[in-house]
Amino acid sequence: MNAGERRAARHYRLRGWRVIAANVRVGRDELDLIVRRGRSLRIVEVKEKTGDGYGHPLEMIDRAKLEHIRRASARWLAANPRLAALEVGYEAVGVSPRGLTRVPLTFDLDLSWSRQRAPG
Repeated sequence: MNAGERRAARHYRLRGWRVIAANVRVGRDELDLIVRRGRSLRIVEVKEKTGDGYGHPLEMIDRAKLEHIRRASARWLAANPRLAALEVGYEAVGVSPRGLTRVPLTFDLDLSWSRQRAPG
C-alpha cells in the first residue's frame, strides 16, 4: 500500500469503515481499497499527487480507468457473493498535500468537470 492509500484507509477507518482488502489483484487489474461499514461496501480508487502542480489527483481518472475498476470489481464481487449482497458503491479519493477529497464514482461519469478550472 502506498502513502496515499494508507492515508485514504485511515480516513475510512476514522469514519467507522473497516478495510476488507487493499491492492487486490484481479487479473491484470487492481482494486485499491475495499471497505465495509454495516451493510455498505465501497470499492475505492485512490489517486495521489505529492505536489501541487499538474492539477488535482482525481483528474487522473479517465474512462479507461473506470473500465478497469468496473471489470475488476465485477470479477471480485462474483468471487465474493456474500459481500456482493451488500449495498455496493464506488468512490474515488484524491490525496494531495492540500488534503483528501472523496467523491462517488459512477460508470456513466461525465468527466468534463476534470477539464474545468476554478477561477483564481
